[in-house]
Amino acid sequence: MFRRATPVLRSADYARSRKFYTEQLGFNVVEEGGDPARFGILERDRAVIFIDSWHDGPGAKQKGWNAYFHLENLKAFHSELTAAGAPIVRDPEKTNYGMLEMEVMDPDGNVICFGQELSG
Repeated sequence: MFRRATPVLRSADYARSRKFYTEQLGFNVVEEGGDPARFGILERDRAVIFIDSWHDGPGAKQKGWNAYFHLENLKAFHSELTAAGAPIVRDPEKTNYGMLEMEVMDPDGNVICFGQELSG
């Protein structure tokens, strides 16, 4: 049984990405690797991401999401990100598959979607 997924996001500049995820998205650094750091494990609540700049950055841009996080209160999170100046590329909107979703883009072009299941 799968318990959770951990997205690995490529970064051309680890320090820039670390700042974005900690200061604008509210993640905490759990562990870092390298001197200076070029890899990090970050978490917020029970969500975990790896930021990897050991390689050549995100490479060719892909369509769609690079990561998806399930939240309990998307509207409150949207307010938090707005106050932090995070680059929201899609404000919260209801989907035809029963979710409320929003998207942000990190400094390397990774599209992160945050969703809340709608009941009823």
